[in-house]
Amino acid sequence: MINARKFCAESETRRAAAWLLCALFVRGDAEGGTPMDRNKLLDLLAEGPVIAAVKDGDGLTAALESDVSVIFLLSGDVLTIPDAAARVKKAGKRAFVHLDLVDGLASREVSVDFIARQTAADGIISTKAALTRRGRELGLVSIQRFFLLDSMALDNIQRQRPQDADLIEVLPGLMPKIIRRVGQITGKPVIAGGLISDKEDVTAALSAGAVAVSTTNPDVWRM
Repeated sequence: MINARKFCAESETRRAAAWLLCALFVRGDAEGGTPMDRNKLLDLLAEGPVIAAVKDGDGLTAALESDVSVIFLLSGDVLTIPDAAARVKKAGKRAFVHLDLVDGLASREVSVDFIARQTAADGIISTKAALTRRGRELGLVSIQRFFLLDSMALDNIQRQRPQDADLIEVLPGLMPKIIRRVGQITGKPVIAGGLISDKEDVTAALSAGAVAVSTTNPDVWRM
């Protein structure tokens, strides 16, 4: 006699495994069809440490025409984000979706599932550890964002010691000592974001130990 409960559990496991395999296939790169992971991202950033952060369609078009290899999608909704990610991948670049800024997505793990299932994005960005944890489970490169507005925010990172993200993004990015400190505390690669406006800002962040900077400024993308 078939054990119905066991059969259902095994079926669910098979479906989840098949779904994850399909999601990884969809996110394969433009050249060889292999999915992104943290090491591949770090290799890309070593070659070009400027990340284009885009907030609208015009920004996305400009980023696609630039030489940047990685694009952060900081706007959109559940209807437009799949197309935006597809455009990034078609251009041979890497797409990361900021979950907290996509209209129609709740701050729940199912939102990560949506990105993995319904888009070609390589990774996600979020301020929430539960979402970056889920992203890693699904094979998405996960970046946890922190706003360092005061000493309490830094203390919060020190207490959390984030382990559920592949990389850390800190905003604002014009704090070399803090960038260095966050890298020491977390043991994670750090991206400096926000208020990066010129070559001097980029150089300062990278000299402080950041692996990359993210910026909405097209002039910096073209450096």
